Amino acid sequence: MSRHLIVIEGTDGSGKSTQAQLTYEAIVASGADVKRLTFPRYKDDSSMLVRMYLRGDFGTHPEDVNPYAASTFYAADRYASFKTDWQKDWEGDKVIFCDRYTTSNAVHQSSKLPEEQLVPFTEWLFDYEYNLLGLPAPTCVIFLDMPPEVSFQMLEKRQGETGDIHELDHEYLVRCHQRALKVCEQYGWHRVSCAENGKIRSIEDINRDILEIVFGELKK
Repeated sequence: MSRHLIVIEGTDGSGKSTQAQLTYEAIVASGADVKRLTFPRYKDDSSMLVRMYLRGDFGTHPEDVNPYAASTFYAADRYASFKTDWQKDWEGDKVIFCDRYTTSNAVHQSSKLPEEQLVPFTEWLFDYEYNLLGLPAPTCVIFLDMPPEVSFQMLEKRQGETGDIHELDHEYLVRCHQRALKVCEQYGWHRVSCAENGKIRSIEDINRDILEIVFGELKK
């Protein structure tokens, strides 16, 4: 039996949480034995460094913490979750469905670097987590491609000026979106367009595309 670790990714304000919930419900309804995970795990002790970073304890701009350091904060949280929560599920062949994973750092943290450093950084990141830490590598990554200008509007409606240092930095979010498209191409991630002609597609249409990818993966 093949193991499946399916990850849904998107920049802030992409509607990812909504799509993750709908997708999880569809997987459950299909009868698959599935474990849902969401990263970071903000309520757990293992995410303390992530929370300190995002609330600005180490600097009020994302670039104040270099991408290698920031990535280790998130990696520690994922490692703790694997060892204490879902290692047995993975080894027992449950479908693992993640709302964000290592792949988020490939997008958000690599955007702090010049383009020529993208591949060296992502190769380091994936080797660190999947080989050195021993975390499972995703078998399928789905990126929700929401235009940044639309993401900004969604973020403003959701939280005003109370977001973290990533969400409040519009220039940074633009770079993250640009870098995400390059990472999708580099590593063969699935890209689902969330807008057409400047207008957001319906939640149902977007989810239909996602489910086509997910159930195609589960048939493998």
